[in-house]
Amino acid sequence: MGSTCLSACGAELSGTADTAAACWHPSPNFGPRRDGLTPSLIVIHYTAMHSASAALQRLCDPSVEVSAHYLIGAEGHCWQMVAEDQRAWHAGAGQWCGFDDINSRSIGIELDNRGDHPFAEPQMVTLERLMKDIMSRWSISAQGVIGHSDMAPGRKIDPGPRFDWPRLACQGLADLRSCDEGPMDPTFELFRRMAHRVGFTSPVEDEALLSAVRLRYRPWARGSLAADDFIPLGPSSSRS
Repeated sequence: MGSTCLSACGAELSGTADTAAACWHPSPNFGPRRDGLTPSLIVIHYTAMHSASAALQRLCDPSVEVSAHYLIGAEGHCWQMVAEDQRAWHAGAGQWCGFDDINSRSIGIELDNRGDHPFAEPQMVTLERLMKDIMSRWSISAQGVIGHSDMAPGRKIDPGPRFDWPRLACQGLADLRSCDEGPMDPTFELFRRMAHRVGFTSPVEDEALLSAVRLRYRPWARGSLAADDFIPLGPSSSRS
Protein backbone atom coordinates (compact mmCIF):
# COMPACT_ATOMS: atom_id res chain seq x y z
CA MET A 1 0.00 0.00 0.00
CA GLY A 2 3.04 2.28 -0.12
CA SER A 3 1.93 3.55 -3.53
CA THR A 4 -0.91 5.40 -1.81
CA CYS A 5 1.71 7.97 -0.74
CA LEU A 6 1.39 9.44 -4.23
CA SER A 7 -2.38 9.21 -4.47
CA ALA A 8 -4.26 12.04 -6.18
CA CYS A 9 -6.12 12.54 -2.92
CA GLY A 10 -4.87 15.93 -1.79
CA ALA A 11 -1.63 15.44 -3.72
CA GLU A 12 -1.53 19.14 -4.53
CA LEU A 13 -1.01 19.87 -0.84
CA SER A 14 2.70 20.15 -0.25
CA GLY A 15 4.37 19.05 2.94
CA THR A 16 6.33 16.31 4.62
CA ALA A 17 5.60 13.96 7.48
CA ASP A 18 6.43 15.14 10.99
CA THR A 19 7.89 11.75 11.81
CA ALA A 20 10.09 9.34 9.89
CA ALA A 21 7.68 6.54 10.75
CA ALA A 22 4.92 7.95 8.51
CA CYS A 23 4.25 8.25 4.81
CA TRP A 24 2.94 11.70 3.86
CA HIS A 25 -0.52 11.37 2.31
CA PRO A 26 -2.21 14.77 2.63
CA SER A 27 -5.89 15.29 3.26
CA PRO A 28 -7.64 18.56 2.35
CA ASN A 29 -9.75 18.27 5.51
CA PHE A 30 -7.99 20.48 8.03
CA GLY A 31 -7.62 24.07 9.21
CA PRO A 32 -5.61 26.19 11.63
CA ARG A 33 -5.75 25.45 15.34
CA ARG A 34 -7.94 28.04 17.05
CA ASP A 35 -6.98 30.60 19.67
CA GLY A 36 -3.28 29.86 19.33
CA LEU A 37 -3.69 26.37 20.82
CA THR A 38 -1.05 23.68 20.42
CA PRO A 39 -1.45 19.91 20.94
CA SER A 40 -1.78 18.83 24.56
CA LEU A 41 -3.76 15.62 23.91
CA ILE A 42 -3.54 12.52 21.74
CA VAL A 43 -6.94 11.04 20.83
CA ILE A 44 -6.99 7.39 19.72
CA HIS A 45 -9.72 6.12 17.39
CA TYR A 46 -10.57 3.02 15.40
CA THR A 47 -11.76 3.32 11.81
CA ALA A 48 -14.67 0.83 11.97
CA MET A 49 -14.09 0.14 8.26
CA HIS A 50 -13.18 -2.99 6.32
CA SER A 51 -9.67 -1.86 5.32
CA ALA A 52 -7.04 0.81 5.82
CA SER A 53 -7.36 1.74 2.14
CA ALA A 54 -11.05 2.49 2.55
CA ALA A 55 -10.35 4.53 5.68
CA LEU A 56 -7.58 6.46 3.94
CA GLN A 57 -9.89 7.33 1.08
CA ARG A 58 -12.61 8.52 3.43
CA LEU A 59 -10.25 10.60 5.55
CA CYS A 60 -9.09 12.38 2.41
CA ASP A 61 -12.55 12.90 0.86
CA PRO A 62 -13.45 16.62 0.95
CA SER A 63 -17.16 15.82 0.75
CA VAL A 64 -17.03 13.86 4.02
CA GLU A 65 -15.16 16.56 5.99
CA VAL A 66 -13.39 14.22 8.41
CA SER A 67 -9.70 13.55 8.86
CA ALA A 68 -7.04 12.65 11.39
CA HIS A 69 -3.36 13.37 11.65
CA TYR A 70 -2.37 9.72 11.37
CA LEU A 71 -3.72 6.36 10.23
CA ILE A 72 -2.00 3.10 11.16
CA GLY A 73 -2.82 -0.05 9.24
CA ALA A 74 -3.09 -3.50 10.78
CA GLU A 75 0.26 -4.45 9.27
CA GLY A 76 1.94 -1.44 10.89
CA HIS A 77 2.11 0.94 7.95
CA CYS A 78 1.58 4.57 8.99
CA TRP A 79 0.23 7.47 6.95
CA GLN A 80 0.19 11.12 7.98
CA MET A 81 -2.66 13.13 6.46
CA VAL A 82 -2.54 16.42 8.38
CA ALA A 83 0.49 18.27 9.76
CA GLU A 84 0.66 18.13 13.54
CA ASP A 85 0.55 21.91 13.88
CA GLN A 86 -2.77 21.99 12.02
CA ARG A 87 -6.30 21.18 13.22
CA ALA A 88 -7.59 17.84 11.88
CA TRP A 89 -11.30 17.05 12.00
CA HIS A 90 -11.42 13.84 14.04
CA ALA A 91 -12.87 14.42 17.52
CA GLY A 92 -16.15 16.28 17.03
CA ALA A 93 -18.28 17.46 19.93
CA GLY A 94 -17.07 16.55 23.38
CA GLN A 95 -15.00 17.64 26.34
CA TRP A 96 -12.02 16.58 28.41
CA CYS A 97 -10.83 18.11 31.68
CA GLY A 98 -13.38 20.88 31.23
CA PHE A 99 -12.09 21.90 27.78
CA ASP A 100 -13.97 21.68 24.50
CA ASP A 101 -12.76 22.09 20.87
CA ILE A 102 -10.69 18.96 21.31
CA ASN A 103 -9.66 19.17 17.65
CA SER A 104 -7.66 22.31 18.37
CA ARG A 105 -6.04 20.70 21.41
CA SER A 106 -5.17 17.28 20.06
CA ILE A 107 -3.48 15.02 17.57
CA GLY A 108 -5.77 12.31 16.24
CA ILE A 109 -4.58 8.77 15.47
CA GLU A 110 -6.86 6.36 13.60
CA LEU A 111 -6.24 2.62 13.88
CA ASP A 112 -7.39 0.23 11.17
CA ASN A 113 -9.78 -1.90 13.21
CA ARG A 114 -13.50 -2.68 13.06
CA GLY A 115 -13.82 -2.64 16.86
CA ASP A 116 -14.76 -6.31 17.16
CA HIS A 117 -11.31 -7.91 17.09
CA PRO A 118 -7.90 -7.43 18.75
CA PHE A 119 -5.46 -4.81 17.50
CA ALA A 120 -2.60 -6.36 15.52
CA GLU A 121 0.87 -6.52 17.08
CA PRO A 122 2.63 -4.65 14.21
CA GLN A 123 0.01 -1.92 14.51
CA MET A 124 0.56 -1.56 18.26
CA VAL A 125 4.34 -1.41 17.82
CA THR A 126 3.99 1.39 15.27
CA LEU A 127 1.49 3.19 17.49
CA GLU A 128 3.86 3.08 20.46
CA ARG A 129 6.76 4.38 18.41
CA LEU A 130 4.63 7.17 16.95
CA MET A 131 3.22 8.16 20.35
CA LYS A 132 6.67 8.42 21.91
CA ASP A 133 7.71 10.72 19.08
CA ILE A 134 4.61 12.93 19.34
CA MET A 135 4.67 13.09 23.14
CA SER A 136 8.32 14.14 23.10
CA ARG A 137 7.83 16.75 20.39
CA TRP A 138 4.81 18.42 22.05
CA SER A 139 5.54 17.62 25.72
CA ILE A 140 2.30 15.65 26.04
CA SER A 141 2.01 13.69 29.28
CA ALA A 142 0.56 10.21 29.72
CA GLN A 143 -2.53 11.88 31.21
CA GLY A 144 -3.03 13.59 27.86
CA VAL A 145 -3.55 10.32 25.97
CA ILE A 146 -7.26 9.53 25.68
CA GLY A 147 -9.72 7.54 23.64
CA HIS A 148 -12.48 9.04 21.52
CA SER A 149 -14.99 7.56 23.95
CA ASP A 150 -13.33 9.37 26.87
CA MET A 151 -14.14 12.81 25.52
CA ALA A 152 -17.44 11.90 23.83
CA PRO A 153 -19.26 9.49 26.20
CA GLY A 154 -22.52 8.16 24.84
CA ARG A 155 -21.64 9.31 21.32
CA LYS A 156 -18.47 7.35 20.58
CA ILE A 157 -17.09 4.00 21.78
CA ASP A 158 -13.73 3.85 20.01
CA PRO A 159 -11.07 2.61 20.40
CA GLY A 160 -13.39 0.13 22.07
CA PRO A 161 -13.13 -2.75 24.55
CA ARG A 162 -10.41 -4.62 22.60
CA PHE A 163 -7.85 -1.81 22.83
CA ASP A 164 -4.93 -2.59 25.17
CA TRP A 165 -4.73 0.47 27.43
CA PRO A 166 -2.71 -1.38 30.14
CA ARG A 167 -0.01 -2.10 27.55
CA LEU A 168 0.39 1.61 26.86
CA ALA A 169 0.22 2.50 30.55
CA CYS A 170 3.06 0.11 31.37
CA GLN A 171 5.27 2.07 28.96
CA GLY A 172 4.27 5.47 30.29
CA LEU A 173 2.18 6.14 27.18
CA ALA A 174 -1.19 6.34 28.97
CA ASP A 175 -2.45 7.13 32.44
CA LEU A 176 -1.95 4.37 34.98
CA ARG A 177 -4.67 4.96 37.56
CA SER A 178 -4.26 4.09 41.22
CA CYS A 179 -5.90 0.96 42.61
CA ASP A 180 -7.81 2.17 45.63
CA GLU A 181 -10.73 0.40 47.26
CA GLY A 182 -14.17 1.43 46.11
CA PRO A 183 -16.76 2.86 48.51
CA MET A 184 -19.01 0.51 50.46
CA ASP A 185 -22.06 2.43 49.25
CA PRO A 186 -21.36 3.47 45.62
CA THR A 187 -23.42 6.37 44.34
CA PHE A 188 -23.43 8.11 40.99
CA GLU A 189 -22.92 11.44 42.73
CA LEU A 190 -19.56 10.29 44.07
CA PHE A 191 -18.74 8.43 40.85
CA ARG A 192 -19.35 11.54 38.75
CA ARG A 193 -17.23 13.66 41.06
CA MET A 194 -14.31 11.24 40.90
CA ALA A 195 -14.63 10.73 37.13
CA HIS A 196 -14.73 14.50 36.67
CA ARG A 197 -11.51 14.83 38.64
CA VAL A 198 -9.59 12.55 36.25
CA GLY A 199 -10.94 14.20 33.08
CA PHE A 200 -14.40 12.81 32.25
CA THR A 201 -16.19 16.17 32.24
CA SER A 202 -18.61 15.82 29.31
CA PRO A 203 -22.16 16.60 30.50
CA VAL A 204 -23.79 13.20 29.90
CA GLU A 205 -26.22 10.92 31.69
CA ASP A 206 -24.98 8.62 34.44
CA GLU A 207 -25.10 5.44 32.36
CA ALA A 208 -23.16 7.03 29.49
CA LEU A 209 -20.48 8.16 31.91
CA LEU A 210 -20.29 4.72 33.49
CA SER A 211 -19.95 3.10 30.06
CA ALA A 212 -17.14 5.47 29.08
CA VAL A 213 -15.15 4.86 32.26
CA ARG A 214 -15.61 1.11 31.89
CA LEU A 215 -14.51 1.18 28.24
CA ARG A 216 -11.28 2.80 29.35
CA TYR A 217 -10.53 0.87 32.54
CA ARG A 218 -12.92 -2.10 32.97
CA PRO A 219 -14.23 -3.14 29.51
CA TRP A 220 -15.32 -6.55 30.83
CA ALA A 221 -17.65 -5.04 33.45
CA ARG A 222 -21.42 -5.29 33.16
CA GLY A 223 -24.44 -4.38 35.25
CA SER A 224 -25.11 -1.59 37.73
CA LEU A 225 -22.59 0.78 39.23
CA ALA A 226 -20.32 -1.16 41.59
CA ALA A 227 -17.56 -0.40 44.05
CA ASP A 228 -14.98 -1.74 41.58
CA ASP A 229 -15.91 0.99 39.08
CA PHE A 230 -14.34 3.52 41.46
CA ILE A 231 -10.98 1.74 41.71
CA PRO A 232 -9.30 3.24 38.61
CA LEU A 233 -10.52 6.72 39.53
CA GLY A 234 -8.16 6.97 42.50
CA PRO A 235 -8.78 7.59 46.18
CA SER A 236 -12.05 9.24 47.06
CA SER A 237 -12.19 12.19 49.43
CA SER A 238 -14.97 10.57 51.46
CA ARG A 239 -15.85 7.01 52.37
CA SER A 240 -19.13 5.39 53.24
